[in-house]
Amino acid sequence: MPRTPHAFSMAETIAETERLILRTWRDDDLAPFHAMCSDERVMATLGPLMDRTETAALIEKLHWHQAMNGYCFWALELRSDGRFLGICGLIRANVGPITGKLEVGWRIAHDAWGQGYAREAASSSLDWGFANLPDDDIWAITTPGNTRSWGLMERLGMQRQHDFDFDHPNVPDVSPLKRHITYRIRRPAVEGKL
Repeated sequence: MPRTPHAFSMAETIAETERLILRTWRDDDLAPFHAMCSDERVMATLGPLMDRTETAALIEKLHWHQAMNGYCFWALELRSDGRFLGICGLIRANVGPITGKLEVGWRIAHDAWGQGYAREAASSSLDWGFANLPDDDIWAITTPGNTRSWGLMERLGMQRQHDFDFDHPNVPDVSPLKRHITYRIRRPAVEGKL
């Protein structure tokens, strides 16, 4: 029987930083995550706005990734007051030339932009991935116009992989979000190896 978004309520802490907690999903994450997924500013470079049912389905999909793999795009909260800030973490990519590769990703509430939260959470996710998974590379994708995301990728030490850029198959051909660019960071121990 498939789980519903309300089938999980105990959150497990995956990683902590100075200001943030990366954790598994809780029942009460749906409302603040839906507020983000229906915010035109947050979704402008990510895709169409999501209704509550679509947001719940995404949480369920991420919960499934966690149960199957031990990681996902985790819920992100402030340590100081427990406020839900967004998502950040790792998944196995299922699109384009990075299908099957470990992918880092994030989505942050608009009023939390520009405070370094995405970088702090993404850096922690990369550290977790290299410490706990065998992959020598972690990948990230975004649209060319999403300068905030690819700028962060570069600040994280990721490098553009032009040969892996692609047109996203789930985005309409007429959309400015069709083209995706690709970044990669190598495991520190294998840096310099081909």
